[in-house]
Amino acid sequence: MKKTVIVTGGSRGIGAATCRLLVQQGYQLCFSYRQRHVEAQSLLKQLSATAANVIAVQADLTQESDVLKLFDQAESQLGPITHLVNNAGMLLPQSGINDISAERFMQMISNNLLSCFLACREASRRMQDGGAIVNVSSVAAKTGSPFEYLDYAASKAGIDTLTKGLAIELSSRAIRVNAVRPGFIHTDMHKDGGEPDRVQRLSPQIPLRRGGQPDEVAQSIAWLLSEQAGYITGSLLDVAGGR
Repeated sequence: MKKTVIVTGGSRGIGAATCRLLVQQGYQLCFSYRQRHVEAQSLLKQLSATAANVIAVQADLTQESDVLKLFDQAESQLGPITHLVNNAGMLLPQSGINDISAERFMQMISNNLLSCFLACREASRRMQDGGAIVNVSSVAAKTGSPFEYLDYAASKAGIDTLTKGLAIELSSRAIRVNAVRPGFIHTDMHKDGGEPDRVQRLSPQIPLRRGGQPDEVAQSIAWLLSEQAGYITGSLLDVAGGR
């Protein structure tokens, strides 16, 4: 049976690294993006040069209709979905709790947690012969990220809980659900938070004394998707240099 994976938020960072690795491993790939059209088309061109079965779908995953469109297009062009990586998410400028509005908090929950829930639900509805889901959480889910990203941390903690519950609910159907929790990774997302060099600043606090690379997270995601992790479900794998 062909392996067909959807990677949400695949145009940059961990998502793009995961797309490249899974194509190398023989997956048919559909990746989604919301706004970064230029980056998405560049990645699509790069991947299409090495694999024929790669598509990109523009979608706002906070909208249920767009999630349905994403899965419909993937199935119609690639066939049944066997794997899912929920990587789409956002980070907003660093802030203490006094300056986090209700609107901002709900925006974070929608983009990080609701999007993950909707994609997991659609995967559950459509995976017929087993499968594997990997959700991209964050080590912030256990640290709380005080004074910087409380809202982000809360949204990622929700992903951890969703992962645990869904793993049990889908176990009888041979669908495995796990999560990776990256720590300080060298990606452009830190620019979104207002501190592009945040990883360098915090590296001395990491037991391994360095930030991680997107490829290192991608390797963990690919392993959890694979049959090598066939007896693992409901697990939260920290990819955080010892944090």
